[in-house]
Amino acid sequence: MFIEVILQSSISPIKSSARLKFLVFGAGAIGTYFGGSLVIAGHDVVFVEQPKMVKELREHGLRLDLTIDKRRKTQDAFVVEPRSFVVAPSLEEALKFGPFDVALFALKSFDTAAALEGMKPFAEKLPPILCLSNGVENEQVIADAFGPEKVIYGTVTTAIGRRGAGDVVLEKLRGMGVASGNLLSETLVAVLDGAYLNCRLYSDPHSMKWSKMLTNLISNPTSAILNMTAAQVFANKKLYKLEIDMLKECLLVMKAQGLEVVNLPGTPVKALAFATRLPLPLSRPFLSRAAGSGRGAKMPSFHIDLYSGRGRSEVEYLHGAVVREGKKRGISTPVNELLTTTLLALTNKEIPLDEYADQPEKLLSRVIHKSIV
Repeated sequence: MFIEVILQSSISPIKSSARLKFLVFGAGAIGTYFGGSLVIAGHDVVFVEQPKMVKELREHGLRLDLTIDKRRKTQDAFVVEPRSFVVAPSLEEALKFGPFDVALFALKSFDTAAALEGMKPFAEKLPPILCLSNGVENEQVIADAFGPEKVIYGTVTTAIGRRGAGDVVLEKLRGMGVASGNLLSETLVAVLDGAYLNCRLYSDPHSMKWSKMLTNLISNPTSAILNMTAAQVFANKKLYKLEIDMLKECLLVMKAQGLEVVNLPGTPVKALAFATRLPLPLSRPFLSRAAGSGRGAKMPSFHIDLYSGRGRSEVEYLHGAVVREGKKRGISTPVNELLTTTLLALTNKEIPLDEYADQPEKLLSRVIHKSIV
């Protein structure tokens, strides 16, 4: 039995006619934002978290600073009391609070395989899994493990910052996408949209996921490799051309699969793709603004991962996915391959961290020059 949420803010969220029970893997930035928003909207939420985080979340609850969302008409953060949700130290413990309608999965792509191994013993009790992870391969891995009926393709374009355990701030409100094709898809869209998450339904899951990945590619590995901000990358004409060539490779791979570039909530992906066909002097101001507004003052995620020393990078699952699919389709992707192999070498400490730091020409000298249509 779940106890009604106690909030610091007095606003009443939009209510959907359906009340669902959610299993949320992880209370990081995405998990806290989605899980907390669903609790506020009146749904039942159980988080699965590492034991060291469970005590803190059980003591302090969640804090969601959603004040930039003007629809909420509040200047106060939402404080979700610990008794309003459940947090469990293991999946086995969490499943005792089931059955669940849907699970939310938004882990880093390099954590997917290990997470699924831990989930396999409980496969029969797992509900359909809405995958919100970046990249284009996670859903297939989930489908291989539990069956295609157990996976729902999803994507997130909203930017969320994490201040601490269970404490997040909404930095840029855009929205999210859910693909059709699952019996739960339409209900899920209504519920998530009713929780102010700006959810939209997409008919083509792969076009949706690849379009989102296209936005993740921009200045991400170059920033990490060169230890430069996105603004510095775009200010260099040669590096900017490298970014355009990298995006063009991805677009060619998408075209070979018969995929379309689709706009995502708050994200004009079609305009991004169109900009790659413009003369460089015309496209650079537009893409510079897009990259800046997308990340704000934060460094790109690959840079954060590299300099945190955690020894793992999602580049293998983003740019690396472009390379793998390109090889299947007979499409050359030299820029994405260079960026992938170089960043992985830095991540794995095969070359020094400062090997290319502030040395754009050194990286550019390794590019295989090839005309990209």
